[in-house]
Amino acid sequence: MYELLQAIFNGDEKDALHQLIYALSASGKRYFLRNEILLFFADYCDQSQKPAYFYYSSSVGKLIHYTHEIILEEENTWLVVRPRIANQEVWKLTANFSRFEQMTPQALLDVRDRLVNRYQPHILEIDLQPFYEGSSRVDDARNIGQGLAFLNRYLCNQLLSDPQYWVEMLFQALRRLQYNDIRLLLNDRIPSGIQLAKQIKQALKLLSKRSPNEPYEKFRFDLQQLGFEPGWGNTTARISETLELLDRLIYSPEPAILETFVARVPAVFRVVLISIHGWVGQEDVLGRDETLGQVIYVLEQARSLENKLCEEIKLAGLDLLGIKPHVIILTRLIPNCEGTFCNLRLEKVQDTENAWILRVPFGEFNPEITNNWISKFEIWPYLEQFALDAEKELLAQFQGKPNLIIGNYSDGNLVAFLLSRWLKVTQCNIAHSLEKPKYLFSNLYWQDLEDQYHFSAQFTADLISMNAADFIITSSYQEIVGTPDTIGQYESYKWFTMPQLYHVVDGIDLFSPKFNLVPPGINENIFFPYSQKEKRDFNLRTQVHDLLFNREDPQIFGHLDHPNKRPIFAFAPITSVKNLTGLAECFGKSQALQERCNLILLSSKLHPDEATNLEEVEEIQKLHEIIDQYHLYGKIRWVGMRIPSSDLGEAYRVVADSQGIYVHFARFESFGRSILEAMISGLPSFATQFGGSLEIIENQENGFNLNPMDLEGTAKKILDFLDQCDTDAEYWHEVSEWMSQRIHHKYNWHLHSNQLLLLAKIFSFWNFVAPENNEARDRYMETLFHLIYKPRAEKILEKHMGG
Repeated sequence: MYELLQAIFNGDEKDALHQLIYALSASGKRYFLRNEILLFFADYCDQSQKPAYFYYSSSVGKLIHYTHEIILEEENTWLVVRPRIANQEVWKLTANFSRFEQMTPQALLDVRDRLVNRYQPHILEIDLQPFYEGSSRVDDARNIGQGLAFLNRYLCNQLLSDPQYWVEMLFQALRRLQYNDIRLLLNDRIPSGIQLAKQIKQALKLLSKRSPNEPYEKFRFDLQQLGFEPGWGNTTARISETLELLDRLIYSPEPAILETFVARVPAVFRVVLISIHGWVGQEDVLGRDETLGQVIYVLEQARSLENKLCEEIKLAGLDLLGIKPHVIILTRLIPNCEGTFCNLRLEKVQDTENAWILRVPFGEFNPEITNNWISKFEIWPYLEQFALDAEKELLAQFQGKPNLIIGNYSDGNLVAFLLSRWLKVTQCNIAHSLEKPKYLFSNLYWQDLEDQYHFSAQFTADLISMNAADFIITSSYQEIVGTPDTIGQYESYKWFTMPQLYHVVDGIDLFSPKFNLVPPGINENIFFPYSQKEKRDFNLRTQVHDLLFNREDPQIFGHLDHPNKRPIFAFAPITSVKNLTGLAECFGKSQALQERCNLILLSSKLHPDEATNLEEVEEIQKLHEIIDQYHLYGKIRWVGMRIPSSDLGEAYRVVADSQGIYVHFARFESFGRSILEAMISGLPSFATQFGGSLEIIENQENGFNLNPMDLEGTAKKILDFLDQCDTDAEYWHEVSEWMSQRIHHKYNWHLHSNQLLLLAKIFSFWNFVAPENNEARDRYMETLFHLIYKPRAEKILEKHMGG
């Protein structure tokens, strides 16, 4: 970047940059983000009659396309430049353009504070970088999120460089495995790693004389005599394969061998999935709008994990000992549960043998609040006591410690941090969506937003849990480090200011192997292709078709004058981020779309009096106003009711029966479950270009990625698709098929559970053989918890208590 700036300052383009900065300052604003900067630059190029290449290929053009922020001060211009993914730099240009210099993040945070008139000269600086110093790191930004592959290579290299030490550590790690005081894998007849290597040969010799399918119990005693306890396999062939993998790992370690061997090690039996603030239930509950996706996720994850653990236990031959997996979804008990089972302490997860929802109540404090559902923004004062109470309940329920604790969302991740710290258990974090990047400038103006959102507690909780976690799984690469044009959700925690509270000068190491890309699956019993006629229920199809196209109901708005037109379908909660209003306006502004299509919207609410917050009220009213403004009567159906998942699955298929399309028009989407649901149903799907949907659809021509800010461009993309469908009768079917197959093969719960359990085992082994200053790091996290988080949470509690 220095060379680029040097070229500008020493060349003919210096005046162009100066004029652009002058144009920015003339606007009266002082803070500009990337999209605004690009618009100003495009206007400048147009008004200055610059040649076409100048916008992209000139030195100034390159600089502007790398620039994500510009802050104007009286004496200086500050640029936050991102020359490549996961790498940001701060540059200061003097007002007279006489010189430029690279600055520290600390200097930039001071500037941001001055911008909002909340600068203080001495402020707490949070710097996590020392805890990652000397740690192994991914060296290429393209491999961020592939921590498992990195660790496998690293551990194999260590085995090669110092085989005697690492074989001993491998032996110690295997030797400590047990279940309820039952020794697994190894007994005291094998006292060392060297002896283990020798005994493997003896065991393989013994097994070679037996039939491959002979059950383990027939020769269990013989293996125990050699030092091998249960857990290696359920048949001669399986045990031989596992021991051969270990033998190869000792003598010629390779990443693929390590991964395959570790996948077979019986190290995980009890798993906790923490999802606290939603209505976590099964019958007519499935969360509220703000937690619906999360609740579905943890229920499906629990089922899948139990299935996978059952399979592993059986293949390891441990079912003969009566060992069963035990999965618990930990959530809060809500006494005033509005007719649901959310006041039930223990509820079995449907279609499982031993997976349960365990509900623990919040400490009462003020029962008028704690006995009811509490928004995710108000939950913070109750989490520490919840964790203390949950610890006792979990130990009693499991009759032992869990092997893995998985947090979901900011609140669940904080509780996961506390429980894993107390219980000394491997911690996994899943954010789903981080609020800080979702709410623009939420950290800079946190004081103005505190009464409504309490971001000071939440962002502190995020910092604590993401750094304390042993590993983090994300649904997409962009969730971590964004795209060349956008900053990732976790990347937004790299440095930021909470004016007059603290500065984060290094909040997370994006190159840490703790980051792992493990996308979720989809329930293929509910969401499956429309073409699978034999799986569809004719009566359900009739009912759902009637719901979407014909039925009159107080919760349905609109009658379709021409129901045979191709339907555009959208399913989303009523929020400004999900942007159903933007889709309706796009439809309203395009006569061509109205002539060829109907618009069908499915949300949980239709009338303003059903809203639970001001944002919902405004969005519902705005949607009605757009329908009226563009005279969309007869062209739109708006179904405002919560429907069961089975009906939703059929809704996608019914729209596909009519060769319709699905549109996900969110301003930002961290991932997008509904995109998976629509695509696997065989519904050609268009989705926002801002977020994880880029990776879900991943089409080369970008034809199905939409900019929700560009209504005209969106209409054109949809119309271009319809034109191709009209020209080529097979085109709709071809797109339908490749989208469905993509989800089936890449986004399934079997793959998810395999990868998740493998990560848990590898990171547990990693922490055992090569702990990297974790105790010092966790002490630092505890300090942030007690000195920053708790005082912020106590302020919320005072408000709840009426103080």
